[in-house]
Amino acid sequence: MSHAFKGVLTAVLLATSLIFQACSGQRGPVDGGVVRLQGAGATFPNPLYQKWLSEYAKTNPNVRIDYQSIGSGGGIKQIEARTIDFGATDIPVDDQELSNFPREILHIPTVLGAVVLTYNLPELKEPLRFSPEVIADIFLGKIRRWDDARIKADNPTVTLPAADITVVHRSDGSGTTAVFTDYLVKISPEWKEKVGTGTSVKWPLGLGAKGNEGVTGQIKQTPNTIGYVELAYAVQNKLPVARIKNRSGNYIEPTLDSVTEAAAESAANMPADLRISITDAAGAAAYPIASYTYILVYKEQEDAAKGKALVDFLWWAVHDGQRFARELQYAPLPETVVRRVEEKLRSITFGGKPLRP
Repeated sequence: MSHAFKGVLTAVLLATSLIFQACSGQRGPVDGGVVRLQGAGATFPNPLYQKWLSEYAKTNPNVRIDYQSIGSGGGIKQIEARTIDFGATDIPVDDQELSNFPREILHIPTVLGAVVLTYNLPELKEPLRFSPEVIADIFLGKIRRWDDARIKADNPTVTLPAADITVVHRSDGSGTTAVFTDYLVKISPEWKEKVGTGTSVKWPLGLGAKGNEGVTGQIKQTPNTIGYVELAYAVQNKLPVARIKNRSGNYIEPTLDSVTEAAAESAANMPADLRISITDAAGAAAYPIASYTYILVYKEQEDAAKGKALVDFLWWAVHDGQRFARELQYAPLPETVVRRVEEKLRSITFGGKPLRP
């Protein structure tokens, strides 16, 4: 066979392949059969998501998934603009924001976590305890000293330093902020009126830092600070975490069991779209600043190969992937919620046909 004939044959086969893909309406895998997915958003679940991507790649080498922890606000904006394949947020997208999306978006709960109060007081030998009103007034700037009588009342056996409190908060659009402020509006009428809730708020005072990583770093290097981060970041950085008084009047340590307790109470009331807040839960053993974290995906996918890879990864995440949650300080999804997520994943389509029948 001549080189000229081989060249013509190759060109014909390539053209035939491209025509077939165009006629079928599918955009096949690129890079020699590798499907690449890009996600971005919440820093809250990032330690677990990175573990998932590493483990999933071991058994699915033809699927390459990258996740950038840029904050929930960034994740919502980028999936709305369709510049990524999936977004991530720690707080459900509200009705007003949902109306901005070009097509129907689904909320896929992936795991549960806790937002904790952490601080840098090196002389303390036992964890601090805080009642809800005290937390609100610290972040409102009404309690400015560590030896304030109201903090002492929550911690009668602790010798508190005679020092000013430095508040540290997120400077970026943040689901962790949304969870924390969602809690504050429930327990403080003044916070609700003056500050409100959202991924970004106008803080009354304090130092801003980017990401859970930034807040953790700021607190770790600055004495007399207090701030809020996801539990995994405090544990990994060996920072103390406070016990918080819940609606039942109990000071609760943020643990996987106390987070699960917060979710269990509300599981039966989870709406059809799976968007729910579980802060300030009523259970006697419930940790009060707990939250689901969500992956955001379009119900109708634009690319068959990418859509199938995304659905298969999310199916793995809410089943096999849950076994990695506890070691990284996240609580696995309740079984009843997993069943609900399965229904959502089966509803994701390409060309109107389910990608996971």
